[in-house]
Amino acid sequence: MSLFVATRMLRAPLRTTEGLMRAMPFASRAIHTSSKAQALPWAKKAPVVPMTEEQDLKRLNTQRNERPISPHLSIYQPQLTWVSSILHRATGTGMSWALYAYAIGYLAAPHIGLGEMLSSGSLVDAVSHLPAWAKVSVKAPLAAAFMYHFFNGLRHLAWDMGYCTFLFSHVVANRLTTVQSRFSVRRILLVTQ
Repeated sequence: MSLFVATRMLRAPLRTTEGLMRAMPFASRAIHTSSKAQALPWAKKAPVVPMTEEQDLKRLNTQRNERPISPHLSIYQPQLTWVSSILHRATGTGMSWALYAYAIGYLAAPHIGLGEMLSSGSLVDAVSHLPAWAKVSVKAPLAAAFMYHFFNGLRHLAWDMGYCTFLFSHVVANRLTTVQSRFSVRRILLVTQ
């Protein structure tokens, strides 16, 4: 059976599974024994050379030394998409760690002997006695990270839905994310003072 006939048998629609099972042994045998298939370079078996374990290790090490090394990230020009992606991940991770640290501290405070130190009433009282510069230095980075992460998340959701996928819209969306984050931080700072 030729290779052509075998491939036609594989591609032809069969009415029953039984017909497919009968056709498969012939097709696979025809493909493996075909002179055209055996002439292909990937169909030939490579010769096996017996080696000792030391020779095999030496050959492996020389092959590894000759492989190309991937370049460092510093050779790439910063792109808008990967910088905003890194900032999105960094702000999300930072806020998550802050939330987890506060939650664990809140749960552990009564058991450690700190009592009501992290309760909402004591935190409001402690923040009310802080000077304005201390409030701003704590609230501004938190607000900036939260607002950037929020608006950048909206932008990523728009990308996932297929909107704003052109380069110009990437630039506009990034500018809007940054500008909106700044306005939100300024609004929070005005409330603080």
